[in-house]
Amino acid sequence: MVTYSLATIIVLVVVLIVSMFKILREYERAVVFFLGRFYEVKGPGLIIIVPIIQQMVRVDLRTIVLDVPTQDLITRDNVSVRVNAVVYFRVVDPKMAINNVENYLEATSQLSQTTLRSVLGQHELDELLSAREELNKDLQLILDQHTDNWGIKIANVEIKHVDLDESMVRALARQAEAERARRAKVIHAVGELEASKKLKDAAMVLNEAPNAVQLRYMQTLTEISNDRTTTILFPMPIDLVDKLGGFMKASSVSSETEHKIDYP
Repeated sequence: MVTYSLATIIVLVVVLIVSMFKILREYERAVVFFLGRFYEVKGPGLIIIVPIIQQMVRVDLRTIVLDVPTQDLITRDNVSVRVNAVVYFRVVDPKMAINNVENYLEATSQLSQTTLRSVLGQHELDELLSAREELNKDLQLILDQHTDNWGIKIANVEIKHVDLDESMVRALARQAEAERARRAKVIHAVGELEASKKLKDAAMVLNEAPNAVQLRYMQTLTEISNDRTTTILFPMPIDLVDKLGGFMKASSVSSETEHKIDYP
C-alpha cells in the first residue's frame, strides 16, 4: 500500500510539473490570472503556469476576418436594400480584450451589424453605389472608436454587396439610359458649336484671300475627276453670281434713266 501510494504521488507530481509548462506561438499571448486576479500577459515561447492557483487564457494576435451577415436597411431616400460587409481587425491589447468584454469576437460582430445599419441608413442609394470608399472609411472610424476600449484595432471595413429588388434595378437601368442619352445630346451640341466656330474662322480666312476660293474649287474638281463618276456637276462660282447681279442692276438703272422725261 505504501509503495502504491508513493507511486501515485510521484505520478501526480510529474503530471503537475508537466502541466506547468506551456508553449505559445509567436502570434499568441497568455493572459494569466493569479487566484482570479489579473497577473500579467506572457508569451510567446515557453512559459510556466502554476497549477490550481494560476489560470491562463490564450489570445490570438493575428488579423481576424469577420464576415458581417446580410443586413436589411432603408436608405435616406426610402429604398429598401440588403447589404453585407467584411471587417478586418486584430487584438492589440490582450489584457483589455479579455477583461473588458466577455467575448470580443461576438461583441465585434454585433457592433459591426448595428453600425452597418445605422451608418448606411443615413445615406441615399446613389451614395451606396458610387461612394463606397468614403462609406468604408466612415464605418472603419466609427467601429475603431467603439472597440478601442476592448483592445481591438479595426484595420479595414469593406462593403461587399448591395442587393436591390428587380423593380429598383429596372428603374436604375432606365435612369442610366436617360443619362447616356443626355450626355450624347450634350456632346453633339458641343461638337456642333466647335464646328461652327471652325467654319467661321475658315470663312474669315477665305474672305481675306479671295483667290483661295478658286484654289479650293480647282482642288474639288480634281478630287471629283479621280472618282468613277459618270456625271460631274460644276458649281457656279459665287463671284460670277455677284458680277451678274451687279450687271443686271446697272442695266435696270440705265434703262430707267433713258425713259425718264423731263418736263419744262
